[in-house]
Amino acid sequence: MDHARGVQLHQRWSSMDGVQKIKCIKAIMTNVKHITNIVFPAYGSIYFAQGPVDSASKLPLHQGFALGPNCRTRYWDCEVGERRYFSSSEPNQGPWPNLKAYCDGLIDNGLSRLPAVNEPRPDRSMMQLVASHIRLLGYGREVIQALAADHRIQTVAEATLQHPDLHMRNIFVSEEDPTIVTDMIDWQSTSIEPAFEYADEAPDFTVLSTDSGTEDKRNQLSAELCLQAYDACLMGMIPKLAGARAIDDDHLRPFRYCHRTWKDGAVVFKQELIDISRRWEEFNLPPPCPYPLPSPKELLSHQKDFEIFEKSHKLKQQIMDFLDVPSDGWVPAQRWAAIKKAHEDVYEGCVTAVRNKDDDDDEVDEEMLRKMWPFDLQGL
Repeated sequence: MDHARGVQLHQRWSSMDGVQKIKCIKAIMTNVKHITNIVFPAYGSIYFAQGPVDSASKLPLHQGFALGPNCRTRYWDCEVGERRYFSSSEPNQGPWPNLKAYCDGLIDNGLSRLPAVNEPRPDRSMMQLVASHIRLLGYGREVIQALAADHRIQTVAEATLQHPDLHMRNIFVSEEDPTIVTDMIDWQSTSIEPAFEYADEAPDFTVLSTDSGTEDKRNQLSAELCLQAYDACLMGMIPKLAGARAIDDDHLRPFRYCHRTWKDGAVVFKQELIDISRRWEEFNLPPPCPYPLPSPKELLSHQKDFEIFEKSHKLKQQIMDFLDVPSDGWVPAQRWAAIKKAHEDVYEGCVTAVRNKDDDDDEVDEEMLRKMWPFDLQGL
């Protein structure tokens, strides 16, 4: 294995002018075009044909390669604190020959996260909680299968290979000319997914600033131009990804959250089912919607839960922006000590603010703050 040539793009980005940034984006997307143009017969991940994968889980490709189980962490028991139980479903990591099978994999993946409750004395509240997730995912399976059969989804469901984390830390450019892409790294979770799986992904060089200072306004203008350049490259070079980004997001969000009910809480996926149910007729989908709308009383209770989730999500985004870290909390080794200290300071500041708030200001207390906090609080 060779070392990546050049320097990481994030080290050069701030010193590049607008023309250089746009040229660099075009170079990046030219590389992506070559990847996404490859035709695949199914969804999954690429393996060596002679690799240690059961023959029943492999589809032959060519030049010594095969298509096998999806290698993304969402399908495997390899995330800290995220066990797989398979008490409510059999393992289903692919490969999947069609979109219907792929959708079943998403739901089965969600079911695999649910704890087993068949001990001699199972906790009744846990049994009820798991049962509610099973019911919700049952509705979810019917909903996303109905959506998957719709022609609008079918047109953006082509099996597509794409870099899983197309951000500046994974892109290397020439030291002499930062508009020349020399390498891309971090391919280990690369998989073949429906094109719509990438619809909501935007590289960090297209993210708009929410700050209002003079310098930040210049940065925001630069980011707007970069986003326009990125969208133009998609439309001109990779129309299937551009088409996926043009689909109404209410069509796609049920696919995005159905496998995360145990991790994020059922409230998020339930909201997506409510939204699609309300728009089912508007979207001209075959009636009736498989998910029946909750009663007014149930909707009121759900809305309160969803507001708490939104506060948690907003808090996470603010912390990520302040610390300048991605959602998974990845930090370069050379920045670890400084980021760790900043994280501790931010948390202590939030705790102080919560303790000093007026009782009527907000319903977030210290216990809820700890539950909402997106990163590890060990030792705090």
